[in-house]
Parts: sequence; structure tokens; C-alpha cells
Amino acid sequence: MSAGPRTTLLLSRSDVTEFLPMSACISAVEAAFAAQAAGLTIAAGVLGAHAPGGGFHVKTAGVSTSRAYFAAKINANFPDNPRRLNLPTIQGALVLFDATNGSPLAVMDSAEITRLRTAAATAVAAKFLARRDSTVMTICGCGVQGRAHLEALLAVRPVRRVFAYDVDERAAVAFATEMSASTRLDIHPISSALRSATTQSDIVVTCTAARQAFLGVSDVRPGTFVAAVGADSENKQELEPALLSLATVVVDALDQCATIGDLHHAIAAGVMTRQDVYADLADVVSGKVVGRIDDAAIIVFDSTGTALEDVAAAALVYERALAADRGQFFDFTS
Repeated sequence: MSAGPRTTLLLSRSDVTEFLPMSACISAVEAAFAAQAAGLTIAAGVLGAHAPGGGFHVKTAGVSTSRAYFAAKINANFPDNPRRLNLPTIQGALVLFDATNGSPLAVMDSAEITRLRTAAATAVAAKFLARRDSTVMTICGCGVQGRAHLEALLAVRPVRRVFAYDVDERAAVAFATEMSASTRLDIHPISSALRSATTQSDIVVTCTAARQAFLGVSDVRPGTFVAAVGADSENKQELEPALLSLATVVVDALDQCATIGDLHHAIAAGVMTRQDVYADLADVVSGKVVGRIDDAAIIVFDSTGTALEDVAAAALVYERALAADRGQFFDFTS
């Protein structure tokens, strides 16, 4: 199979899954952040729109690693879909372009890209910011991202014990049963007394749809790495502002985090400014800024999901699909 000069490769969710194992996604995302620090990216952009019961966002970015790519991702996020309609919470599509001439190279499922690259970014952050001896973790939110984050973090830290927390006790139990079987880890489901788990943990991941903060200063011990993943719109919040003001804060994209992340709420509360942020992840990955320098420091990674991660993951899927002669070409201009 060969691509014509004006043809676009169509790739399914199963194609993305096959060509984007978590380990490869982590490496691609790390390389993209390094490229950003080197000035080899097109600045990320985001546009959001609310809708009854959910919303839409468009995220864009470009990166020049193996070649120059640009991606535009459109995701729909409707949290009640699984319960009401038996549909996924997140659905969407990603278009990958040649950034040198604007040719659309591929269209692919975006939900699987989002699932993998979000957890991969947390793993990259943990590689530089979590203590090397981190063995106990709490995951808050036992859905798709909770599962992906467990897989990703096992790739970078020697986690042996996990607490699984969800407001829905059945979700926490199902997570513990499923993931204990697949990872052979000691996983304990909890539906209350979150503090009893997080104060034992070296890593805490929050990947919920919460609209009110539930993790505060008294909930984490010195040396904890906190990955705040769920707040990706101005109405979502997982961390109390006081926790961010106390911690060393690293962001995936400063402009986004100051607008829609947990950082946004700390700024609105008057306990932080943008200047109080320790670093962008790109500067940490590149070595421009040292990551963890104190084993007693609480470090928060505010992750709003930059399209830099999307374009890195999508480019890898595209290149591997081409090499494997997979997908279907379509000429949108005919």
C-alpha cells in the first residue's frame, strides 16, 4: 500500500491500540516535551465549548522530531454517556497533517490516543519528579484513566501496593479485582477514608470528573508526587488551592493550567500566581530545570492535556501503520 500525494490514511481505534503500546507512547511524549524545550514545536492551542450534559474541545499542536507534524484533535466529553446511553464518555477524531505543506496525512480515533498519551505524560512527569523509591500509590478515579495510569506508572516506578478510590464503591472494587489479576499487585479498593490511603502513598493520581476539590494539605505526606489529571476545564477541580500553594508545581502547559487546570483555582483563590509555578514539564525533561531536588518536597504535576502529547502519539501511530501496510487510504479531494 502506498500513499498518493493527496490521500489520507484512515485508522481505527484498534489500529491505534496495536501501534501505540504504552512504553512507546511514554517515549514519544517525552521526546515531544524535549522538542518543545528546544524550540521545535508549534505552540499548542485549545478551544472549548459547553453543551448540555457535556462539552467539546479542540486541541492543536505541532512537533518536528522524525519529521514535521501538526495535529488537530476534537474530543466530545459527556460524563453520563456510559450510564445513560451505553456510550463512551470521550469520543472524537484526530487529524494529522504534514506541517511543511499542510497535507492531511491521517484521520484516526482520538479516544484511544487521549487515553494513552494522558497517562504517558504522567509517567514522564513521575520519571523526573516522583521519588525513585516510590512503591505505594493511590489512584483516585477508577475508570479508563485510572487503568491507563496504573499501567503507565508501573513502567517508571517500582510500585507494589495500590489503593483504588472512587466515589462509586463498585467501580473501585471492579478496578481492584481486574487490575490485581493483570498486574499481580496488592490493590485495595476504598470508597471512604481517602486520607488513610493517600497519607501512606508516595504517588497520588487524581483522574476524576470532580467539580469540587477533595485532596488537601492534610491528605498527603512529605515527599509525595501528586498528578492532578482530571481538571481539564474551568469547572473541574480536584486539589485544594492550599495544597498547590504549599507544593512545588510543575505544569504540562502553563497557559492551559492557568486557565482550566487546578492551578486556575489556586490563582483565583489568590494563593498563587503564574510566577509561582516551578517549571513547565518541557524544561524539566530537557534538563533546563532540575526536577526533584528534595525527597521531602511535595510536587504537584498539573496536567490539563496538551496537544503536544496528541501529535507525538499520533505521529508514531501513523508511521507504524504505514510501515505495517495498515489502514485505508481516502482522497478527500475526489
